[in-house]
Amino acid sequence: MDGLTINEAAETTGWSSRMLRYIESAGLIEPPRTPSGYRVFGPGELQRLRTLRELLARFDCGLSDVAFAKRLDSEPELSAEFQRWLEERPAPPEGVPSDDWLRWEQDKHERLLAAPA
Repeated sequence: MDGLTINEAAETTGWSSRMLRYIESAGLIEPPRTPSGYRVFGPGELQRLRTLRELLARFDCGLSDVAFAKRLDSEPELSAEFQRWLEERPAPPEGVPSDDWLRWEQDKHERLLAAPA
């Protein structure tokens, strides 16, 4: 197979090898592999990496933003829940008076932060 190893691709593109693995795990590129399992970065993968960098710069967003957008595009249930969350109006939980809502939320967050992992 013609192409670059992950280290050569990292040097060529300016992404680290670790970042290239992350980009692949997020499904943003899919380099073919040799029979022994090594990634091979050909011209198509190098172009995708270059245009990905341009996309990030053009829209001032992070790689995690693009990875999440891909998930939204490929996971209808996640997309629907996220859209529901965006449209939902905050309201006090049942049984919590409006004037006590702030304290109730603060207490809830403090309990969650104090809970053992």
